[in-house]
Amino acid sequence: MTKADLDQLRLAYKKAVDEWVNTIRAEEELATPDHSMIAMEHWDTAHFGEHDAHTKATEAREAYKDALRALNYGI
Repeated sequence: MTKADLDQLRLAYKKAVDEWVNTIRAEEELATPDHSMIAMEHWDTAHFGEHDAHTKATEAREAYKDALRALNYGI
């Protein structure tokens, strides 16, 4: 594992977290005073997107941690 490889994994993690934060904010914006079913459905859809983005951020984090463990501990 080269430094460039680690840098790529770290950048992928940071990008995934940024995307996750953006989906959280998008979901939050849909919690509006509009109490209609359509508004609720849009809010729910945004939540599913947030959940997917969180999963991607977690996977990117684990890939980066695994690479760091391999480099630092040989495992």
